[in-house]
Amino acid sequence: MKMPPLWGRLAPAGLALAALVFGVDQTIKWWLLNVVHMEERRQITITPFFDLVMAWNRGVSYGLLTTNTQALLIIVSLLISAVLWLWLCRIGRPLTAVALGMIIGGALSNALDRATHGAVADFFLLHWQAWNWYVFNAADMAIVAGVAMLLYESLIEKPQNRN
Repeated sequence: MKMPPLWGRLAPAGLALAALVFGVDQTIKWWLLNVVHMEERRQITITPFFDLVMAWNRGVSYGLLTTNTQALLIIVSLLISAVLWLWLCRIGRPLTAVALGMIIGGALSNALDRATHGAVADFFLLHWQAWNWYVFNAADMAIVAGVAMLLYESLIEKPQNRN
């Protein structure tokens, strides 16, 4: 059985984007935890619809499937990232490489939070009057944007442009 390639034409771009997402997310989290001291503050209002708050997410996504055992979620994140890396090493479309790089970087950053803090640090809260969205972080934004790009590419982009 032939081993899948562990490097491809677009792997450097995907890896660079994954590293950028990881670095930006971890820098924001470090700054909000260690400089702004969000754990000691209740809420910082930025705009009438956007606040900074401190939330520790022990669940999978948006606090779903909350667990105190983070090891399983870390392993799942690492396995998914490895599968996405193998996919990235085989593709030839730049949009797919960007999307996969964003998802990998976000997943690994959140996995690092789980390993070091026992939960994912989330800070961003969108709201309007009585409505509140889930608290999220930059890694979550990258993951959602990456998934949206993959959906766009698979559902909307014309088949002749996919090669």
